[in-house]
Amino acid sequence: MSNVESLVGEWLPLPDVAKLLDVSITKVHSLIDERAIAALRVGERRIRSVPAAFIQDGQVVDSLKGTIVVLADAGYDDEDLIVWLFTADESLRGRPIDALREGRKTEIRRRAQTLAW
Repeated sequence: MSNVESLVGEWLPLPDVAKLLDVSITKVHSLIDERAIAALRVGERRIRSVPAAFIQDGQVVDSLKGTIVVLADAGYDDEDLIVWLFTADESLRGRPIDALREGRKTEIRRRAQTLAW
C-alpha cells in the first residue's frame, strides 16, 4: 500500500461513486475531467478510485471542486493534492478535507492559494 493509499484510508472505485451519487459512470468520468473530484489508481489491481471522504450525504463535497482547481493551478497533480487534503495540519485542528466537509472552505482555499507562491 502506498503512502497516499494509507493516508486516505477508504477509497471508492468509480462504479461505487456512480452508485452513491446516483449518476452514470460516464458522469463520474466527467466529474474527474472537470476537476470536481480527483481519482488515483489504488490497490493491488490498480483500480481507479476516489477518496470516500469526497462524498458527503450522497453528493460531492460542495467546496471540493474549487479547492482542487486552486491546487491544480498551483502545480499539484492528483496524487499531490489528495495528499495535501488528507494530511493533518495542527493549525487547522485536523485535515483540510475535514475542514471542507465542515463548510470551512474560505480558510482552506486561502491556504491552497498560498501554495502557488
